[in-house]
Amino acid sequence: MLQRNHLRFFGLTVFILVGGSIQAPAQLAPRKADEWIATLESPNRIAAQKVDEVIAKLQLKPGFVVADIGAGSGLFTRPLAKAVAPQGMVYAVDIQPELLDYINRRDREEQIPNVRTVLGQFSDPKLPARDVDLAFINDVLHHIENRAAYLKALGTYMKQSGRIVIIEMNKDDPNTPHRNQPELLISKDQIARWMSDAGFKQVQEFPDMFPGAKWFLVYGKK
Repeated sequence: MLQRNHLRFFGLTVFILVGGSIQAPAQLAPRKADEWIATLESPNRIAAQKVDEVIAKLQLKPGFVVADIGAGSGLFTRPLAKAVAPQGMVYAVDIQPELLDYINRRDREEQIPNVRTVLGQFSDPKLPARDVDLAFINDVLHHIENRAAYLKALGTYMKQSGRIVIIEMNKDDPNTPHRNQPELLISKDQIARWMSDAGFKQVQEFPDMFPGAKWFLVYGKK
């Protein structure tokens, strides 16, 4: 009986390791790609994102290399690419190939040549170079399960002068969309601790951009 149970346990372990359905979650609150696109590209959400105002705060220059982490439908990818054109590059990082396909299709339609899609991993963006001037994480950090490890990995791709921008929901906002999902709520102190462990400190904040609803934080290397 003991040997039989051991074999069952071994078989279950192999099943999990090779990608069976019994897995620990690595992306919190996942959705199918078409559902993400419908949500991310909805007119109400686009208006709430204040895309042009956010881009202006980033102080981007032509030639910059930008990583759009959790790029989704590319809502920010496209204006980021235009802001650093013609010599600059935007890495659009996501873990869902279908979303990257959508970004590539939109870029072709809109003739945006300076975007490179990157299939990231749950704990590492897997960027193709370590020359990033700015990493942009908008409404994404709460979906990452191991945030500390991911941010530490992201830091290794940044230039010494590079900045990491995090726009994240304020967990204390009574109207936050995930108020009944505590696993998706992150405190500002937690972000500061994770960024410090990754070798970064806060260098700027824009509290008036999304007052009470989101934090708009900028980090630079210590």
